[in-house]
Amino acid sequence: MASRESESDRVAKFFHLSFVHLLFIFIFMPDDIAPTQLMPGQLLARGVSRAMRSHDFVAVEELVPTSGLRVDVMALGPKGEIWIVECKSSRADFQSDHKWHGYLEWCDRFFWAVDSDFPTELLPDETGLILADAYDAEIIRMGPEAKLATARRKVMVQKFARHAAMRAQAARDPGFVNVF
Repeated sequence: MASRESESDRVAKFFHLSFVHLLFIFIFMPDDIAPTQLMPGQLLARGVSRAMRSHDFVAVEELVPTSGLRVDVMALGPKGEIWIVECKSSRADFQSDHKWHGYLEWCDRFFWAVDSDFPTELLPDETGLILADAYDAEIIRMGPEAKLATARRKVMVQKFARHAAMRAQAARDPGFVNVF
């Protein structure tokens, strides 16, 4: 009798086989995009997204896990792990963010991404820390793991896949209009 795969294994395998190539194409950001065309937080998100590949994660930017929340970077690992990274470009940007606690229930690990000039002593010790620039990033402190429930993970993987697919379609078809 064949062994049965768990639901999260099937979801991870389906996602991996179906979308990894698509996601890789979408998250690739050429160096010829002038940094002046991107806001400081977007530059950090670009570096974080690139660095996630070295951890075998794929990433999307500006994903909405639920109404009223929009994460800067969501990364999906090879075993279905979900990391959220919030990019903060200044002290004021961090101090004005009152919603970050709401992100914790939508990921297995939470990180802040900041540049080397950011006063990191402001960031909570119980969260992850990534130092980033427009071209790369380094995990300085791993965020604590709080595994998502299976049902929540399935919802997030589906949102991730749909978000990535819509972005890829829009990139290939500039006239594409999201009707939902």
